[in-house]
Amino acid sequence: MSDVNATADERLECDLAVLGAGPGGYSAAFRAADLGLKTMLIERYPTLGGVCLNVGCIPSKALLHVAAEVEAAFGLAALGINLGISAPLQPQVDLERLRAHKDSVVSKLTGGLAAMARSRRVQVLHGEGRFDDAHTLRVTDSDGRVRQLRFAQAIIAVGSSATRLPVLPRDPRVVTSTGALALPIQPRRMLVVGGGIIGLEMATVYSALGARLDVVELAEQLMPGADADLVAVWQKHNARRFDQLMLGTRITDAEATHDGIVVNFEGRHAPAQPQYYDLVLQAVGRRPNGLLIDAPAAGVAVHAQGWIEVDSQMRTNVPHIFAIGDVVSQPMLAHKAVHEGHIAAEVAAGHRSAFDAAVIPNVAYTDPELAWAGLTEAQARTEGRAVFKSIFPWQASGRALANGREEGFTKLLFDAGSRRLLGGAVVGTGAGDLISEVALAIEMGANDVDVARTIHPHPTLGETVGLAAEVAHGSCTDLPSRSRR
Repeated sequence: MSDVNATADERLECDLAVLGAGPGGYSAAFRAADLGLKTMLIERYPTLGGVCLNVGCIPSKALLHVAAEVEAAFGLAALGINLGISAPLQPQVDLERLRAHKDSVVSKLTGGLAAMARSRRVQVLHGEGRFDDAHTLRVTDSDGRVRQLRFAQAIIAVGSSATRLPVLPRDPRVVTSTGALALPIQPRRMLVVGGGIIGLEMATVYSALGARLDVVELAEQLMPGADADLVAVWQKHNARRFDQLMLGTRITDAEATHDGIVVNFEGRHAPAQPQYYDLVLQAVGRRPNGLLIDAPAAGVAVHAQGWIEVDSQMRTNVPHIFAIGDVVSQPMLAHKAVHEGHIAAEVAAGHRSAFDAAVIPNVAYTDPELAWAGLTEAQARTEGRAVFKSIFPWQASGRALANGREEGFTKLLFDAGSRRLLGGAVVGTGAGDLISEVALAIEMGANDVDVARTIHPHPTLGETVGLAAEVAHGSCTDLPSRSRR
């Protein structure tokens, strides 16, 4: 990595400045460098990778893998393999070694990014970047040193920050996802505030480490955005983890005491008495960071909530300044940011490129996983779309049965007229890997015959995508015939 150590009165110049080194930012910088632009990458943290790599996607998946291994070991007893593990699950956890494992995964990846920056001659400025004008960034490092960077073009990739609830006290036992990933304690009783993907992923981890869980969610469904039938499978499989799932409920007040965080609730499933928790995770969403970079000084329009509007080429209202990732729009997903980063870099380099993706896949890396791409059933009902669906239940999948995980299913939605695939969803182990085929089929304009007549290897979970298409086509021989159902 080429760290620039210029003083404030030295003039740094580049073709392209990228503000933020998360997945979208570093991908944009690397792509721009590959296309011949002199590129500088500004990052406030000591390592590249942003929230996703350092305190988000990657460390959470390292811990979710450990959780899955714990659960798998516990489940072997039912298959005749006794490892001396008995119910209730109370593993002996060495938090220091578990943290070290998580940190080692992050370190390998951040080290790899540093090496790629060096190989591409992408210069890295560590510090907080703010705009002075439409062609100047002011970068302040942790020692208070200020450096000025002149740029011809810029990409804003500053991401988002966890939302905090004012009703919750400031206390080390009240954490965001970042704090939860640090594994501060092994709680006996934990409250997850927010029933979205981030909260339930961390709930999976802490449950595997022996915690009893409560979840409070203001909406009437967990994992908003996913179809209710997928969530129902997840909820049934995970019922044993939770003491209380408080849907349609909110926190009225909370207090930090010596014995724990005391929380009061109101709503449809609110407990009558105050509840005590060793750890409280607030996972109620994220706010874009557009208000933190003095963007108006460059003429860039920022919404009051922190969003920055862009066109299909990722340009802001200032044509030579682009924006990508969480600061642009929902969904706040790393793979979306990477795609946008490539587009912005290519346009900055003079190439014809634009965002025209038909779908952006979503994945909840819980146990079981939920994944969906394209049109959902809920969206089809809201929009009045004429669709038909086909479902292949994993109880009929040889591989799912062999794995002992037949609770899931694969669902496809087709246009009623053209029979083109419009959307799909999977709930089950490895759903996040399976959804890629669905996304590709939608992008390619495939119909039920295209997917059904694509030979899928047997026995695999991926085969359920083809079998669901066979159900739609009427050619599935792994389920009872339609005339007899």
